Amino acid sequence: MRENDFIVSKTDLSGRITYGNRIFIEFAGYTEKEILGAQHNIVRHPDMPRAAFSLAWSLIKSKQEFFGFVKNMSRDGSFYWVFTHITPSYSRNGKVIGYLSVRRKPNVSVLPTVGGLYKQMLDIEKSAGPSKAIEASTKFLMDFLAEKGASYEEFVLSLQG
Repeated sequence: MRENDFIVSKTDLSGRITYGNRIFIEFAGYTEKEILGAQHNIVRHPDMPRAAFSLAWSLIKSKQEFFGFVKNMSRDGSFYWVFTHITPSYSRNGKVIGYLSVRRKPNVSVLPTVGGLYKQMLDIEKSAGPSKAIEASTKFLMDFLAEKGASYEEFVLSLQG
């Protein structure tokens, strides 16, 4: 990503894209028509552990914010890293009606660290098998964070700087 870029997208409650700004469309490599109505995981890179998205969904579904590093995949198979902030969107009467995600250029100096952590999580997910993948990978992540003495949010925000 470029230094001053912000990728913005909105989804409904099930993760279908309802809005994507021009920078999102550019990086994703799809047309606006192709993006709107598609599941947001259309840009999910296979290097991303399932547990990372499980954590994101658990936080935003409980009306909390999620911050994290995400490796996305463009339509042509290339990839780009982002630092994302996902938050619930509310109706006027306070009901959650969807989610807003704003992504910016990540601190590139920490991507080898993040990529290495994700690789370990993916390896654990593969060895645990589909039914226990998320549970095993999440446990690994929580143990890793406990060793660091930090919450997930503290850890990722400290990396981003």
